[in-house]
Amino acid sequence: MSGLRTPLSRAKGLGSARTGSGHFIAQRVSAVALVILIPAFVWMIARLPDLSYEAARALIASPAGALVMLLTLTAAIYHMRLGLQVVIEDYIPAPVTRAGLLIVNTLIAAGLWLTALYSILVIAA
Repeated sequence: MSGLRTPLSRAKGLGSARTGSGHFIAQRVSAVALVILIPAFVWMIARLPDLSYEAARALIASPAGALVMLLTLTAAIYHMRLGLQVVIEDYIPAPVTRAGLLIVNTLIAAGLWLTALYSILVIAA
């Protein structure tokens, strides 16, 4: 099958979309980050004296709690956006609909992240 590729594409090693490997690596890096961050987040919750509102608020108000929560949510939202992007690109055939859904996907992810950031900063402040 490599005989059908142009010499330039063989030299550069790029696929037809030119961004597939970068997207693949980004998704794997975010997955590895989640493998590390989610157990840390669960461990922090498990160490709470009780599961009351005040204890949860105190956890988020602490610098370590706020940082772990923000990093976990950042990695999760980014990973979600990348995963949905693949689904949209693979299963939506109409270019206009696909482009619109990709924009909505990015806007929803950005909105979720900004909401999480604002909420954590309000509680931590």
